[in-house]
Amino acid sequence: MPNQEFVGLVNMLEATADAALGELTAASALLRQGGLSSDPQRARQTAQRSLRLLTMLAEKTRGNLDMTEADLLSGAIAHLRAQMGN
Repeated sequence: MPNQEFVGLVNMLEATADAALGELTAASALLRQGGLSSDPQRARQTAQRSLRLLTMLAEKTRGNLDMTEADLLSGAIAHLRAQMGN
């Protein structure tokens, strides 16, 4: 059974990157209101930071995750890499 805190962490980091890239409508509206979306460079840096954190998490937890957690993490990384053209 996946650890719910781990699942929440991965989902939060992925959602942060998606919001910065304009993928989440409600979050994007809040980001625009806060001034983040008005600076594409800053938004991309936010997304890149989340991707780096997810990648580091994958490296540090390699061999210690169940299949569901590992699939969730690798899927989030693949999704963000595709969105960012990495």
